[in-house]
Amino acid sequence: MKNLNGIAGLAALSLMLSTTVAFAQTEVTWWHAMGGELGEKLEAIANDFNASQSDYVVTPVFKGTYAETLTAAIAAFRANEQPAIVQVFEVGTGTMMAAKGAVYPVYQLMADNNQPWDPAGFLAPVTGYYSDAEGNILSLPFNSSTPIMYYNKNVFEAAGLDPEVAPRTWAEVEEFSTQILESGAATCGFTTGWVSWVQTENLSAIHDLPYGTLQNGFGGLGTEFEFNGELQARHWDNLKKWSDAGAFKYGGPAGGVDAPPLFYSGECAIYMNSSASRAGVVANATGFEVGFAPLPYYDDAIAEPKNSIIGGATLWVLNGKSEAEYAGAAEFFTYLSQPEVQASWHQDTGYLPITNAAFELGQEQGYYAEHPGSDVAIEQITRGTPSDNSKGIRFGNLTQVRDVIDQEFEAVLGGQKTAQEALDSAVARGNEILREFESANQ
Repeated sequence: MKNLNGIAGLAALSLMLSTTVAFAQTEVTWWHAMGGELGEKLEAIANDFNASQSDYVVTPVFKGTYAETLTAAIAAFRANEQPAIVQVFEVGTGTMMAAKGAVYPVYQLMADNNQPWDPAGFLAPVTGYYSDAEGNILSLPFNSSTPIMYYNKNVFEAAGLDPEVAPRTWAEVEEFSTQILESGAATCGFTTGWVSWVQTENLSAIHDLPYGTLQNGFGGLGTEFEFNGELQARHWDNLKKWSDAGAFKYGGPAGGVDAPPLFYSGECAIYMNSSASRAGVVANATGFEVGFAPLPYYDDAIAEPKNSIIGGATLWVLNGKSEAEYAGAAEFFTYLSQPEVQASWHQDTGYLPITNAAFELGQEQGYYAEHPGSDVAIEQITRGTPSDNSKGIRFGNLTQVRDVIDQEFEAVLGGQKTAQEALDSAVARGNEILREFESANQ
């Protein structure tokens, strides 16, 4: 009986100890904006990290769209109910940097927790966007993208075009679209997501044109927009002309929810949008072969186009949490930065590999050779040396400014304004938004 009691006591003690260990795990809450398949892949990464160690549990929480997630994080911080980690899209960078006392910079987090941290290991165009004036990275790059061109090889061939050759310039986009329409192979030459991001912000960067003063906002508050130059106006006028001719079909404001179906259905032969759309494009374009190419440029304006700029989001750490939670966040960030984790995320989604090691691993694995075009985004965003005009843009309340750009572009399509009038108005309205942002963050 004594032995049985002893065994039972040991079993109870073992159960108590195991339960204590389980309870001792520190939870690190991660708010994010990824639903659907991307959300599932994100949760798989968190689960894999949780299974890799026993000290921390990262808990992903979906909070809606990027804008909704940022708004929720701001409100939660004011109520002292913030998560440890929040995913913020690139246009929220200026807002996060201006949120005094709210952010625990990632470079400081990693140093404080003795985690390895090598900024040189990340892709330069990515880290440059999220660094302060001293070059310190403030948030962890996670899902970074850049816009590229997708095209329907079957339609190209039916129209008498070489299916292996995409248009390099805007003159060729017009030429190819005209031939496609005349052949009857499709009823639309091209469509696009994000007139603001793809056709205005990236257009400016690729042609080495300023989007705003003070190094596109990187120089701090007091900046003003200046994306109403001659080339931007020329491009918007061209989009209006091509729309009237049926060569271009507008996919709608913001991301352009109508643009993907126009491409998937074969109605439009060319589609310009995020490289992160790759997985969705491949999955939905079931009736034809997809080609991938860099964004076009005006070769009479620039001989060698500059790099495109990034989209996507990074992970910000918020102040007000415990030291244990920060230790967990730092260890999780080290895990996220591993080449195997980043290479898998990049290859599964179409987002950029944020580290050089992840890209090199993909090369060693033969991924890019087996999937032609999968390296287009990487080559485009890393070509040349980023200038003040092509390293990105950083403005407060940029989401509101993008809404203004959509409104003004629709006025051009509707014939109410010329491109120059619309862009002048967008700049003036955008500057008012900047002044409001500055007043709120002095």
